Amino acid sequence: MSSSLQAPIPKRLEGKVAVITGGASGIGAATARLFVHHGAKVIIADVQDELSHSVCQELGSDENALFIHCDVSKDEDVRNAVDSAVSKYGKLDIMFNNAGITGELKPSVLDIDDKEFQKVLNINVVGSFIGAKHAARVMIPQGKGCILFMASIAAVTTAGPWYAYKASKHAVVGLTQNLCAELGRFGIRVNCISPHGVATPMMQSMLGMDASSVEKWINESANLKGVSLNAEDVAEAVLYLASEESKYVSGHNLVIDGGVSSINPFLAIAAARAS
Repeated sequence: MSSSLQAPIPKRLEGKVAVITGGASGIGAATARLFVHHGAKVIIADVQDELSHSVCQELGSDENALFIHCDVSKDEDVRNAVDSAVSKYGKLDIMFNNAGITGELKPSVLDIDDKEFQKVLNINVVGSFIGAKHAARVMIPQGKGCILFMASIAAVTTAGPWYAYKASKHAVVGLTQNLCAELGRFGIRVNCISPHGVATPMMQSMLGMDASSVEKWINESANLKGVSLNAEDVAEAVLYLASEESKYVSGHNLVIDGGVSSINPFLAIAAARAS
């Protein structure tokens, strides 16, 4: 069939309105771009003003994307972001609670500061809860909606003393399951995404490496070789969960890790030593 006769690729979010927290960079920005490409109007809710304005200009400013300064740990900021979506575009279909931090890397639990632990939970868990709460506030009267969370491979496997980050991502999976149970009767789906490491600015900052070094480090720890996970790959998974293609998927943690959480590397090490 000639290209002139091929049907155009449908826009999977045509007419949808989404709020993306942490939408100025990394996975959030990749998701914002993909959502707009598929017909959605997007509110970028972030504390990075300059980056957020840049992404909005790239996406068509007020026509397709609007920036709202938002600290997700502050109820009034999240309320404003959600209300701005409704005021500007008339509704809210998708709430992607993506904003998060890793916290400081420490060699042992004995070195972890209580205040730092609380800071990570305040943004990653409380911020996600506030986002879901305000999304539900406007979605329940609509009788439909989609709430998404950014979890992590840290929620399904164990590695390193990332106690605050790991605890926060387990909590996000728990929020997903609890909200799914409550909000399903209102036609609201709730899911989360747990990706393996991605060479985002946040990951680069945490590890003190540039993007290529982070990607090399991640690939060395990967189970699935020959491919690399990037922000756009994760955005595609978010798009699936936000679209009507997943209309009967709720309460699910979509793990994108190339199978790394399915293996125990110490078994292979032990077997090699025994042979």
